[in-house]
Amino acid sequence: MQLASIDIAIILAYLAGTLGLGLYISRLASKNMGSYFLAGNRIPWWALGVSNASGMFDIAGTMWLVSVCFVYGLKSAWLPWVWPIFNQIFLMIYLSVWLRRSNVMTGAEWLQTRFGKTREAKWCQFIVILFALVSAVGFIAYAFKGIGKFAEIFFPWDLSADNYALIIFSVTVLYVIKGGMYSVVFTEVLQFVLMTIAAIAVGIIAMSLVTPEQIKAATPDGWDTLLFSWRLDLNWSGVIDSVNQKIQQDNMELFGLMIMMMLFKGTLTSMAGPVPSYDMQRILATKSPKEAAKMSGLVSLVMFFPRYMMVTGLTVLALVYLGPDIQLAGGGFDFEQVLPYAITEFVPIGLKGLLIAGLLAAFMSTLAASLNAAPVYFVNDVYKRYIKPNQSERTYVKVSYVVSLVLVIIGVVVGLFLDSINDIMQWIFGALFGGYAAANLLKWHWWRFNAGGYFWGMLTGLVAALIFPLAMPDLHPLMAFPYLLLVSVAGCILGTLLTKADDIEHISEFYRQVRPWGVWKPIKDKLLSQNPSIEVKATPGRDLTNVAVGVVWQLSLVVAPIYLIIQNWDGVFFSLLITVLTSIFLKFNWLNKLDEN
Repeated sequence: MQLASIDIAIILAYLAGTLGLGLYISRLASKNMGSYFLAGNRIPWWALGVSNASGMFDIAGTMWLVSVCFVYGLKSAWLPWVWPIFNQIFLMIYLSVWLRRSNVMTGAEWLQTRFGKTREAKWCQFIVILFALVSAVGFIAYAFKGIGKFAEIFFPWDLSADNYALIIFSVTVLYVIKGGMYSVVFTEVLQFVLMTIAAIAVGIIAMSLVTPEQIKAATPDGWDTLLFSWRLDLNWSGVIDSVNQKIQQDNMELFGLMIMMMLFKGTLTSMAGPVPSYDMQRILATKSPKEAAKMSGLVSLVMFFPRYMMVTGLTVLALVYLGPDIQLAGGGFDFEQVLPYAITEFVPIGLKGLLIAGLLAAFMSTLAASLNAAPVYFVNDVYKRYIKPNQSERTYVKVSYVVSLVLVIIGVVVGLFLDSINDIMQWIFGALFGGYAAANLLKWHWWRFNAGGYFWGMLTGLVAALIFPLAMPDLHPLMAFPYLLLVSVAGCILGTLLTKADDIEHISEFYRQVRPWGVWKPIKDKLLSQNPSIEVKATPGRDLTNVAVGVVWQLSLVVAPIYLIIQNWDGVFFSLLITVLTSIFLKFNWLNKLDEN
């Protein structure tokens, strides 16, 4: 890509500004561990929410969204359920509150709140620490490989992808390691503002250059329809024949079945709570449980509209102006190249630099968030507890610098030896996250579930997730989930029943402090018998109703900008009407009923 001087100047100014801001703020972070990793629980909830949204606004995910919007149209709004994006709704409604009530610094430390300080509880902590550190290395390798490849496409200098990655990593790592969460959050707020401006501009450009009639002529019947049946029934023959091959490769012909499997898997993994990464860290960094819930809600509110304006804008530009060339070329087109093509051809000078800087900001946000969240698991839960328990807080912060740098080096080395971004992400989401759901679902919702059940459930789930791709290489990851779940549930139940029950007094204190709902009646009865005036109310019916309404609310925020860019005004009206109605419902049935404590 050939960039004009003004575009290059914008990109360089962005890199310098990010580094300067991060280093300037870093003086706030070195006081103690709480300041470095959680910013002393002093950052406003809205800043944490915008920061969290920025960390999820990564360029690789954006390229994937553009490719699926190109192929599936409005129906692509359902496909991010595979991650699932609606886990933010579960966090918003009740899980962030439960997690923040624990007043801890890490997910491993939280397990002490749930299971105590027994030997088995320490096993649980070690497996979560291992999970956090290994997944962080995977994300760093993913960021290294990804940002190098994308910089090679966008930047005009004659450098290799790895050299580009090393330069960008150097800038990001410097302010993250020095500044901790203060630098991460405030630079991510800046990055999100930059990305939002660029995204809205791209959407406006697309609306000015493409008419609804052109979109209709460039797409098959049903492309602009949100609803679906059991089969996809989206035939690209005669329009762009090779898209039909893409649909077959994605195994999306039985679209209804795939969406139901995404909903099943996504619901269970969402109820399990966040994995030990930047999402959990921002929840623990809020000032109160109420602010934790509001922070999680803000993520959906601010992220989807600008992101999908850009995604849909780039998509329709490519459909109308690139579609005929793809049809003439036949098969073999890489649909993930739609994004760089559209930027090259349709984004004007000046805005092109801003957009590339924004995409670069998105990738740096993801790396910064992952890098800041991981070292605390080693420093707080291993080094401080078992190696050097009586050091000063400044010493622990300095150790955090070293651990962060070591993780970066390991991640970069792993990235140098891997060729495919997809290989890394499949390993992370399949092998690691796939074994996480059962044990972490039961820890919230079953009083008898103990440390032994958690350890064996996590271990069997992770081992099974590593073995399944080798034993059944042709099985789609979504279809493998039920088998993986059965293995992990068996490990949880057998581990629970064959090991000693946890201390009943400790379980009672956990229930009194966190107040989860599920199978907790024996514990609730015990607390009430000791103190009839104690308040241990749980509201599962209201919470699950709010989750269902919240998922519809979030989906309306996704489809509204898509309808806007394709200029389907009826769709814009009805999607925004649903947004308003569900917002009013959640205002009265969720926000107004949030406890201050």
